[in-house]
Parts: sequence; structure tokens; C-alpha cells
Amino acid sequence: MIIIQQYAFYYPFIAFGMLALLLLFQLYYLLFVYGKLSRYAILSFQDQDEFDPISVIICAHNEQNNLQQFLTSILEQDYPQFEVIVVNDYSTDDTKWVLQEFQTRYPQLKIVDIKEHIRLKHGKKFAVTMGIKSASYEQLVLTDADCIPQSNNWLKEIAGALCQPNTEIVIGYSPYFKQKGFLNKLIRFETTHTAMSYLAYALKKDAYMAVGRNMAYKKSLFFKNKGFASHMHVKSGDDDLFVNENTTRDNTVVCIHPDSIVYSEPKKTWKSYYKQKARHSGASVLYKKKHQRMLGMQLITSFLFYCGIILTALFFPGYWYVPLAAYAIRLLVQLLVFRSIYKKLAVSDLIWWLPLLDIIYYFYICTNGLFNRKKKSVSWK
Repeated sequence: MIIIQQYAFYYPFIAFGMLALLLLFQLYYLLFVYGKLSRYAILSFQDQDEFDPISVIICAHNEQNNLQQFLTSILEQDYPQFEVIVVNDYSTDDTKWVLQEFQTRYPQLKIVDIKEHIRLKHGKKFAVTMGIKSASYEQLVLTDADCIPQSNNWLKEIAGALCQPNTEIVIGYSPYFKQKGFLNKLIRFETTHTAMSYLAYALKKDAYMAVGRNMAYKKSLFFKNKGFASHMHVKSGDDDLFVNENTTRDNTVVCIHPDSIVYSEPKKTWKSYYKQKARHSGASVLYKKKHQRMLGMQLITSFLFYCGIILTALFFPGYWYVPLAAYAIRLLVQLLVFRSIYKKLAVSDLIWWLPLLDIIYYFYICTNGLFNRKKKSVSWK
């Protein structure tokens, strides 16, 4: 007890030293990781004389309403030569008839029907594989049934990027529709934060994931590396695990021109959103070890920074200005860096919610990952 009292004078300095170290970590990520995306000059890939023919692949399981609402925007893209392959993965609604009706009006639509087998339970990866095997062309563009391109030139941007020299993978961007309610703000913020991370690291020549709502790669790359064979047992990962396994420093291109953006329907309830994040957490354990360490360090130091702010303010109230200054420095740098990024990613409205959503995001993601990192996913999507 005497020893504890003897060194009590040094406790604030030890605590604030640790807080300063965590702040330095935060400034590194903000300035040298996210800063890469903030300074990035957006390129357009649609101004080309020739475009290779492409196959667009969409997997659908009970998606009749989304197909009726969104498929036309895919089929009517301004692109010289393309096919749209919709894989109907044993839907029990009217997906089959909706697709047949579309096919009478759009000859470029190809339908692949997968029947349910009583002894065989498969997921989206099997459906994607069947779609790729049915593709007529080398260039593959992937999206989902609940997605809609922002522009009629979406395919020109994504496919144009895939035509660049040595390119085998294109990482696009897919935000969620803006809707009312706090949950929608959190979902859009989390999606933006995730996109900021994978886009920034891709620009740093260290890509680790993409989202299946808006990405492209070559058919030969898929079969050369045996598709999803190494992680077929994991329900999710048809997008991020495939990229994590197949990307190199030189074969991946980022495509975030406004015409390349694809919007998607967000989850409407907290329960469905929680399940979605749980599924994503399960896939991340199969990332390359260096990417697990990289993302883990980024997440943990951010979480501990907020914990440090709270604890130092509680235990050393006489030095309240120290945690306040640390928080203010981080927030100011965030605003300076994120303002440009949020504009690029079409979520400028969220900048005003940054102080609140940022702390909720880290606590929610850490809690979700803690409980679901080892849990097996059971849903198709």
C-alpha cells in the first residue's frame, strides 16, 4: 500500500503517456492510410475507343421484388456487348417467372436455374461459381439483385478499369440508400468506414477485400486459383476472401468514379443488421495473417483510444484538459481528412454525425466481432 502511494504522483503521467501513444497511432492511420484516399484524384475509365465484351453475374435467392425493381437498370446499361447472367438459386417465390418475363424483352439476359437437392446444401459461392461457368466472356462484373447503378455508364467504368494493363481485379464502391432513422445513418457510416479502409489500402498496393455488390475480375483468374475452393466451407467471403487470396501489388485497380457507384438496399432492423455483421466477422478470420494484424491493430487502438479518453477523464478529473485536447486533435484531423473522402463517397451529410457515430461504431464493431468471430454463418446471404 505504501509503495502504491509512493508512486501515485506518476500515475497521471503514465496514463497520459499511454493516451499520447494511442493518439499517435490514430494520427498515423488518419494521415498515412486514409490520407491516401483523401488525396486520391478520381480517375474515369469510360473514355476508351474499344471495350471488351463482359458478363455481369447476379445471384438471386427469393429476389422477385428486387429483380422487378432493379434488374432493368442493369440490362439497359450503355455498353457495346454484354450479357447478364442471373443465377436463380432454388428460389421459392416467383423469381423464375419474373426472369422469364424479362428474358422475352432482353435477349442479353441468361438464366441459370439451380434446383434444391435434399442431400446437398449450398450457399452463394456455389451460385456464383455456376454463374461464372456459364459466362461467355473473360471479363466478369459482379453485383447483387438488390443493387442499382447510379449511372447508365456503370459498366463502362468498371469494365474499362478491368481493361487496364495487368489488371485482374477491380474494386468498386457500393453505398446504401439514404433513408430515415438512426440505424440507416449507422449502417451508412459503417459501410463508408469499411470502404475507406479497403480503398485506401488498395491505393497503397495492399488490397485485402472488396464487396460483391460492385466488383470485377477475370474468369481466368478465378479458375487459375480454383475459385472458392479454399473457403467454400464458409458461407460468406465470395467477395472479400476471394480478393484477399488473389490480389497482388500490381493486379488490382480502384474504381470510384461517380458513374461507377452502385447503391444497395440497407437492412431495416437492428436484428438483421447484427446478423449481417456477424456473418462478415466470421469471414475475416480467414484473411491473410498480415491483414488480420493490420486491421486488428487499427480497430483495437481506436477502441482503446476512446477507452483511454473516458478513463483518464474519470480518474484524473483535475487534468480534464488533457483527454479533451487528445480528443479534439483527433477529431480535427478526422474532419480535415474525411471531408474530402466523404465527398468522394457521396456521404457528405454524415460528416456532421462523425463525433457520435465514430465512437458508437468502434464499440459496436468490437462487441459484435467479439461474440461472432468464431461463429459459423448459416444464412445464404
